[in-house]
Amino acid sequence: MKPIAMIGVLLIVAGVAALAYEGFTYTTRETVLDIGPITATADKENRVSLPPWVGIVAVAAGVGLVFAGQRKGA
Repeated sequence: MKPIAMIGVLLIVAGVAALAYEGFTYTTRETVLDIGPITATADKENRVSLPPWVGIVAVAAGVGLVFAGQRKGA
């Protein structure tokens, strides 16, 4: 399989994942209180939402790259 076709397959997988999960979450640690030797922290969960068009564009670009890779190899 050509490298451009492999990139296309990865884009298709990423696009389908973006459509299925609609975003991702991550956790950050914030300092809430800092008085001398006393420190209090809190974990804050943040969410990044991905609009559906991001997944659709990734799938379409992946399909285009797969076809381009197949055509170039023939």
